Amino acid sequence: MRPDPRSRRACARVRRAAAGCARRLLPVAALLLLGGCAVLREFGPSVEVRQMSAGEYIALKRGDMLTQGTLSAATRETLQVAGLDEGPCAQPGPACIGALADAGGLTAERRQSALSELWLQRAMTLPAGDGAAAAGEARLDAWLETARHAYAYLFFSERAPDARAFEDRQTQVRDWYNHAVQQAVTQLFDARAHGAADPGTGTMDVQRAGWTLQVDLTGVRMPEGVDTVQELLPASSLSFQGLRSVYRRDGFGAELVAVMDDPVTAVPAAAPDGAPGPRHPRPPSWSEMPSPALTVLLRFEGDDLDAVLRTRRTRMSVHDPYVDAEVDLRGQRVPLAANFTAGYGLWLARSGFSRQSLRTLFGREHGIDRPHLYMMQPYDPDRRIILMLHGLASSPEAWVNLANEILGDETLRRRFQVWQVYYPTNAPIALNHAAIRRTVSDALDHVDPYRLMPASRDIVLIGHSMGGVISRLMASSAGDRLWDAVLAEREIDDGRLARARPRLQPVLGFEPFPGVERAIFIAAPHRGTAVAGSRVGRFLSRLVRLPITVLEGFGDAVQALSGEPGAGEPRLPNSIDNLDANDPFVRAAADLPISPAVRYHSIVARTRAAGALEDSDDGLVPYRSAHLPGAVSERVIVSGHSVQRSAEAILEIRRILHEDLRETGDAPARPPLPGSP
Repeated sequence: MRPDPRSRRACARVRRAAAGCARRLLPVAALLLLGGCAVLREFGPSVEVRQMSAGEYIALKRGDMLTQGTLSAATRETLQVAGLDEGPCAQPGPACIGALADAGGLTAERRQSALSELWLQRAMTLPAGDGAAAAGEARLDAWLETARHAYAYLFFSERAPDARAFEDRQTQVRDWYNHAVQQAVTQLFDARAHGAADPGTGTMDVQRAGWTLQVDLTGVRMPEGVDTVQELLPASSLSFQGLRSVYRRDGFGAELVAVMDDPVTAVPAAAPDGAPGPRHPRPPSWSEMPSPALTVLLRFEGDDLDAVLRTRRTRMSVHDPYVDAEVDLRGQRVPLAANFTAGYGLWLARSGFSRQSLRTLFGREHGIDRPHLYMMQPYDPDRRIILMLHGLASSPEAWVNLANEILGDETLRRRFQVWQVYYPTNAPIALNHAAIRRTVSDALDHVDPYRLMPASRDIVLIGHSMGGVISRLMASSAGDRLWDAVLAEREIDDGRLARARPRLQPVLGFEPFPGVERAIFIAAPHRGTAVAGSRVGRFLSRLVRLPITVLEGFGDAVQALSGEPGAGEPRLPNSIDNLDANDPFVRAAADLPISPAVRYHSIVARTRAAGALEDSDDGLVPYRSAHLPGAVSERVIVSGHSVQRSAEAILEIRRILHEDLRETGDAPARPPLPGSP
């Protein structure tokens, strides 16, 4: 049935009306819909949460400009609280720093810590600028501002440093201060900024970057005879291979290493056209290590926060971390930062000892011809001496980890100072022993002529291999035994003997070295070794060349030590000859009595744990030669001959030294000098 036309027309009118109504209502519906979404959002969560790993959490709490190159979470939060994160601080720069300094509603702690990091950010990202000098001044100013605001946070905000001792924020700000001081001081040194020193106070004023820096050097003493520091290096910039540990002390201040020339290991440049090179100036027989550790502080003038923030004056004080463990800052006892490994490691890394010791053994140019004593720190009259003597074809590098472990042990570091003897290992043992005695005596005569200081008493000897044999001689009494051994081996007429005796008496007739209280012998061939007398040993002995000083200085007197009776002119013995188990000198020396005042210990190595101990050896030295009756202790370690490098030997030596401290107690008070009231 067809629809009625009138009905169709009516339906069409309804559809057109509905479509027009829909077009008119669509914007209204859209507005209602959007409003409804906004309303719905009001009922949604305002905070969302996700889980973080432990690493993410630590990175969020402790990450900052130094560790990640971005502002720390605490500084970003401070900018947000102050409403600056999307305004002046949308980009780093002076505008952000100024806005934060003027912002209200912040505690001094929050403001100053954030300002310190903002200045740190500026110093680290400051562009080079139009001129190097201008850029350097701007960078120096930024480092000083970093340190100033960190100093203000630490000592002039609401709480004292000890009240924040366990807070990550304080550790961050301390690190910013230390780094800023380090950068400012090394920049000043690199620019060779100097001022006029006041002879009465030991201070000088330096004008830089709109600041006046009063440099105070009274808290540190440079190695004796050193006038110029060649380099000033941040300890934190040095990484070492070959050292098991880096020992440092957390605290306040920049850890630095001052580098000087070492006259003993310095090798002159070759002359052109094959001409003879310049003659070595003879170095002194002893010196302090040419790369001492330093710690530097900046103190900003002012007695309150406003004064500290206004000042353009700061005092730069330089400290010896071996002497100063703490400093007094604003009534607070603050630990002084220190690095006890960096200077020692740098010295060894640059010394060239390994090559020089081989040149010395074979008598090549640029070796050494007499012993030299190194003090591992500026001489301290109140610290007892540990005297270390290396072995054949070796150098102070033999002690790399042992010395570092002693310096890193706080108890041992407070009570001992390490001295190391570097000597020509091609010379006969008897001559080296006499020369080393003279060198150590000369050093003690200089620093303590009356032998009244604790450093001159209760000395501990530590000797490895041939150094152990020499150490034993230093603790022994020769009497006439060595003379008898020399005379028994050859016929010497009375005239020759009379001429030789004055020069040979210090070599063959001696008493225990004064002040020695304990000795540790490590893999020492007290009765020689068959290896030295083997075909290989004799071959190496023929390659050894004696120092020219031995040949020139002793002549016929030295020949009396050769132990080669019969007609003809005897060959002078060298160190390898003396280590032969059949050598007359080593056989006689092995029976010399050790002073009853000296307690001694043996550390013996064996290459394999299996087998009878009496038949073992370390590849070079048999147990029967290294063993000494009467030792307080004997530790046998499975190792090769270089056992002094092993962790077991180092732990044993530390045990012995701690035991020594318990037995000897505290050092006595200094007695008065002769003639003093």
